[in-house]
Amino acid sequence: MFLFLVIALAVVVAAVTLAVVSGGDSGPLPDAAPERLPDSLPPDRPLRRADVERLRFPLAARGYRMADVDDALGRLGAELAERDARIADLESALADARAAGAHQHVSMEKPAQEEQQ
Repeated sequence: MFLFLVIALAVVVAAVTLAVVSGGDSGPLPDAAPERLPDSLPPDRPLRRADVERLRFPLAARGYRMADVDDALGRLGAELAERDARIADLESALADARAAGAHQHVSMEKPAQEEQQ
């Protein structure tokens, strides 16, 4: 039994030595390219709801790649801020137009009321 264990240990040591010696020529494995979003958000036009619904992040070791999620959220945040500013400008212009229309409407009615008296 003892002789069998010694022979088995010698075979294992020889196999490991052979694997290390023969595998050392190729060098270390190259780093894998990081997986990126296949359907990134379109850079040439404003985002649509379908773009956001179609967005899928590649899985990483602990969930999603933070860089991909940060890029997408940054883009969405910038576009939402731009749209909010545009909406505020349009609402302000509408309020100004209504106020100007009310002043014109009142000024038109005043002479008619004075003429009646």
